[in-house]
Amino acid sequence: MVVPLYSLNTLRLGYSIVSCTFASTAKRFLVGDLKPSHISLQNHILPRSITSKISADQHNFTVAYLINSCGLSPEGAILSSKWLELQSSPGADSVLALLSKYGLSETQISKVVRSRPTILVADPEKILSPKLEFFSSVVVSREDLARILCFNPHLLLRSLENQIIPTYNFLRSLISEENVVSVLKRSSWIFRENRRKNVVPNIELLRELGMPQSCIALLVAHNTEVLIHKHEKFAAAVEEVKAMGFDMKKSTFVLALRALCGESSKSIWKRSREIYKRSWGWSENDVVSAFRKNPQCMTMSEKKIMEFGEENYSKMFSC
Repeated sequence: MVVPLYSLNTLRLGYSIVSCTFASTAKRFLVGDLKPSHISLQNHILPRSITSKISADQHNFTVAYLINSCGLSPEGAILSSKWLELQSSPGADSVLALLSKYGLSETQISKVVRSRPTILVADPEKILSPKLEFFSSVVVSREDLARILCFNPHLLLRSLENQIIPTYNFLRSLISEENVVSVLKRSSWIFRENRRKNVVPNIELLRELGMPQSCIALLVAHNTEVLIHKHEKFAAAVEEVKAMGFDMKKSTFVLALRALCGESSKSIWKRSREIYKRSWGWSENDVVSAFRKNPQCMTMSEKKIMEFGEENYSKMFSC
């Protein structure tokens, strides 16, 4: 039975899409020249027409299911249907019921399906349930679990044994269980990444350069996104931070690395520099000096910078 998540009007809309397409398909199938002279050509076309109709029927069933049971818009359903083809509803119904059991709301389930439609054809017992059980044993509340999966549904299609559990154990070897949960809430992407490609080499580089475990733990727990950058770019950012006079044994190095690692972060840094120069009359040396003493001054939004005010200029240097 299809899970009745949405209104009758939406149901009718889905059925109207199916009916119209079926009618169009049937019309294309029936119209033709049946004269004897065309029997040979017809024998070649008929199997293709039957196959096309079956394919169209399955496609329309998928679209209708995505609309009526998952809450997708007609446009979203058509787009998502390019990634999967449902043969019937029981399997997909079981997936929706399982997600609901673990605390996902109808809106959250709709977002999950829209983001990762192939989840509807995943085996609920063999593929999804073990991962849901693992994450529910790690995360404190069902609300948190629902938000994590809504934000990153790709987690449910990663290998539990080869990806998720090893990543959890890797993080747990560096930071507390509480901080691992925080990473899962805030930067769950790391559970999808091949940590050996960039994360591990980046951490090893910091160790080789003398960063203490306390600072590495700070980076892993609160600035995890920095570690995903390609090793070459990460190494270049580390050298840039060192050249500015930051001490690798202090937490300010971690904050500065966050501000300068990655194109987006550097763009924010450059924007902040220009704001300070334009609005407060800072020189380049003033900017670098303030950054060394308080790296977070270069990661604030323009609104916060202006709210901070020129009157705090001297405090910035004394912090």
